[in-house]
Amino acid sequence: MKIDLHIHSKSSDGKLSVADLIKEAKTRNIDFLSITDHDSISCQTKAIALAKTAGIRYITGVELNVTFSHPKFQGGKAVSLDFLGYQFDAGNKLLESKLEIMAKYREERAAKILDNLNTEFQKENIAALTKEDLARIEESVDGVLGRPHIADYIVKKGIVKTRQEAFDKYLVKCDVPKFPLHLEEASKLVRGAGGKLVLAHPNDPHGTSMVSLTKSLVEQTEIIKEKMLPYVDGVECWHSRNTPETTNHYIAFAKEHGLIMTGGSDCHQKPIVMGTVQIPDWVANQFA
Repeated sequence: MKIDLHIHSKSSDGKLSVADLIKEAKTRNIDFLSITDHDSISCQTKAIALAKTAGIRYITGVELNVTFSHPKFQGGKAVSLDFLGYQFDAGNKLLESKLEIMAKYREERAAKILDNLNTEFQKENIAALTKEDLARIEESVDGVLGRPHIADYIVKKGIVKTRQEAFDKYLVKCDVPKFPLHLEEASKLVRGAGGKLVLAHPNDPHGTSMVSLTKSLVEQTEIIKEKMLPYVDGVECWHSRNTPETTNHYIAFAKEHGLIMTGGSDCHQKPIVMGTVQIPDWVANQFA
């Protein structure tokens, strides 16, 4: 059985439409799938229908960005962590409403990021981005607006050569805080919609993860045990950027605390890596 419970579509920052993503999943013989777009569930109803037609078992998914802090780490400064919601009712009004508020905030945040970019561009005699540029960025988005869309736009403008260069040179420096969704609220939203909440890629060295608090696996799981266990149902144990040590550590932790274990490629389709992470068949049984 091929399982991938962490994939992004064009409804957030992936490169493929939902239809193309399901088609690709079928080609790759993926048996159990979830599309987990950032702070958006707009594609879920369509994904459910297309997956059923393709003969792929599907559960609803979303990736929520959460503001988290711990007094013993980073001086108590808030960091961003990602949590995956699964198997919720895609028509839940409270969840839909909150995500709409977050999407509106993303638009306001994007405008502020462009202002910050223009400050940097002025230092380098680069033409400023205008309201028309912002409108074009928004037009390119099939879902929620985020920094990757801005990065792709300034690549298109020839200001940088790659998305990674856009982040390294400008977007990290010019960032604006994300919507302040806290773990307790994220848990209430997902569980209230009948779903399960899972800590995503906890030790990802290149992503939004516990590494921003500590690189120690032991310290990471102590933080989870101390501050997160009442609010989460599971942890993502298999991920495309995991080391065997990370996977084994989190499997042992999940077993000790009775947490469900999930996994996925975190595929954004450039390159297409969906279905390449080896995930045990029994993972699917947790969502019976």
